[in-house]
Amino acid sequence: MSSTYSSNLALELIGAGEQAGNWGSTTNTNLGTLVEQAISGYVTQAVATGTDTTITIPNGASGVARNMFIELTGTGGTNTNLIVPANKKLYYIYNNTSSGQVTVKVSGQTGVSVINGSKVTLASNGTDIVVANNYVNTALTGVPTAPTASAGTNTTQVATTAFVQAAATPLATIADTLYPVGSIYTSTVSTNPASLFGVGTWVSFGAGRVLIGNGGGYSAGTTGGSADAVVVSHTHTATVTDPGHNHNFNYAAYPWGVTGGASTITANRAEGGAGTTTTAATGISVANSTSGVSGTNANLQPYIVVYMWNRTA
Repeated sequence: MSSTYSSNLALELIGAGEQAGNWGSTTNTNLGTLVEQAISGYVTQAVATGTDTTITIPNGASGVARNMFIELTGTGGTNTNLIVPANKKLYYIYNNTSSGQVTVKVSGQTGVSVINGSKVTLASNGTDIVVANNYVNTALTGVPTAPTASAGTNTTQVATTAFVQAAATPLATIADTLYPVGSIYTSTVSTNPASLFGVGTWVSFGAGRVLIGNGGGYSAGTTGGSADAVVVSHTHTATVTDPGHNHNFNYAAYPWGVTGGASTITANRAEGGAGTTTTAATGISVANSTSGVSGTNANLQPYIVVYMWNRTA
């Protein structure tokens, strides 16, 4: 019966009655070389950006993929793949390329992307490469470190403070975008925006004035209006009508007429009696009364005062 090979590590399994006088050599290869590679072997493997590099586990012979620890060298990056056989086994992968990630996978499968500088434990499940351990049940103390991902990385990888700082947009840049030169900034506190944003020259703006949009007869930058109420020029006309009137009085006997003042008294009898005066023109004056309150600071809409700043540079 001829030899067969184990399904995962491809160790030679000597058939019954086979290799008389040679089985020792085969056994030594199995134990001293192949098993040793599988449990403690360390090998380096070069890869190149944008290409597939295939490693194997040959039957009964030494092979790169049989090693437990594989250090990747060369250059990584997009579409850089290390193709391994589907044999079930563990891999410790160290991406020591000069730059970029390397995806470890079985041909035609998805695999796992290993970022530059990281060391990960992977396993072949017979179909593809998966992460062998992704749960840490321990409390971190001190100042733990982790590899920093390349800018733009969008995976479940842990983000270091260096990655976050590089990815974060500085406040000054945000302020430049939101408040270019010519912008108006309003606030309920008196702090100059230059102190808040760390950028720009800001001057106090529009003291005692409200803002109005450009157009409709109003040009940007012009001022106008008044806080005081304005009374439009106008006249008042007063009309007085006197329909005529009489004054009654008593008089003694006078054989004469009396003229005096603005009225004429005419005696009709020699003895005493009653008489009347006739209507005459009189001087009548008319006074118009006024009422109301002062118009000073009375021409204002409901308002609340805030601080306004104009960015000039």
